[in-house]
Amino acid sequence: MKNDIQFGIIRTQTYVTTLEMRARQLVADVFSTPAMIGLMERTCVDLTEPYLDENEQTVGIHVDVRHMAPTKIGQSVTVTAELLEVKANKLRYAVSATNDQGAKIGEGLHRRALINTGRFSKE
Repeated sequence: MKNDIQFGIIRTQTYVTTLEMRARQLVADVFSTPAMIGLMERTCVDLTEPYLDENEQTVGIHVDVRHMAPTKIGQSVTVTAELLEVKANKLRYAVSATNDQGAKIGEGLHRRALINTGRFSKE
């Protein structure tokens, strides 16, 4: 990992929800919790990626997120990730999501581990 990575860096990304992201158990086309968590993880990956060396990636190791409000499929969701801590090969992020109506729909913490892709693929 490059030395210039520091806690406090932030990335915000906006995504349009699609039918593949719906909660399939519901009759209504509503954005699912697993899809929201996936977008949160994607934003953390994109935040960290510029600071990684060529043979490095991160993998998710812990998610502690609340899904607080519904969002209809087709609405946009904006996810913000902030790097809170870098400790050895572990990274901790604050994550939040808001829909295009301004409602906070999710928030929590996410942890990722830094891996060497060469060694990881051989295990």
